[in-house]
Amino acid sequence: MGNPAVLYEQSGHVVTLTLNMPKLRNPVSEPEIIEELVAAVDRMNRDKDVRAAILTGAGKAFSSGGNLKAMAAPDGNVYAAPAENRLWYLNGIQRIPLAFERLEVPIIAAVNGPAIGAGCDVACMCDIRVAGRSASFAESFVKVGLIPGDGGAWLLPRAIGQSRAREMAFTGDAIDAETALAWGLVSYVVEDAELLAKANEIADRIAANPPKAVRMTKKLMTSAQDMTLERVLDFSAAMQPLAHATQDHREALQAFVEKRKPSFKGD
Repeated sequence: MGNPAVLYEQSGHVVTLTLNMPKLRNPVSEPEIIEELVAAVDRMNRDKDVRAAILTGAGKAFSSGGNLKAMAAPDGNVYAAPAENRLWYLNGIQRIPLAFERLEVPIIAAVNGPAIGAGCDVACMCDIRVAGRSASFAESFVKVGLIPGDGGAWLLPRAIGQSRAREMAFTGDAIDAETALAWGLVSYVVEDAELLAKANEIADRIAANPPKAVRMTKKLMTSAQDMTLERVLDFSAAMQPLAHATQDHREALQAFVEKRKPSFKGD
């Protein structure tokens, strides 16, 4: 067997996923990356010991997005029938945003270089984004005569607002890490050598909290994006008793009363 297309490494309660096709600049349209990313999400959802995750890229790029050479090949998308292309998207790259939407644990994008096209959109699928100084972001589909086919039209405006998102999508121009910070696309910009340390520091702060409460909070915040306030309140009222019933909630209250640090076990 060859090298994994996505490296899965766990340290304590934190999983680090690394897109591992550096020679191709980690194109998320590749079937191997799609299959292994989806499998990694399902694995983390099943493993209650996982409390947070990090996504980064091997080599000098986070992700170049789609593999343009493969698209232009004689058997590529350029020459495929429209009905076949539709299935290529539905059964291929579009599985990634749906997988990330159902991921129960918070995931941090550690953007270590260019995040281009679908690579930018994958970063937007993450809950929190941290950029190294060499990072750049481009919603560049129009540069090659395409539209955001992987959910970018839904993801990017929610990350930075309609005006900035439309500017990026209509021009296809790249922005650097400092601009991404100013626009709210990333939460932090750090030196490249400090990127994974910063992502792990955030992940550890998340993992220190009661894991069931964190998973339910993520579910609530994800669901709330398409809900009215009344429905969010109703959903919250239904979920909160589940949180009250956990041992970690009781431990938190007892630790508060006893003025000590709580010990959360995920119960």
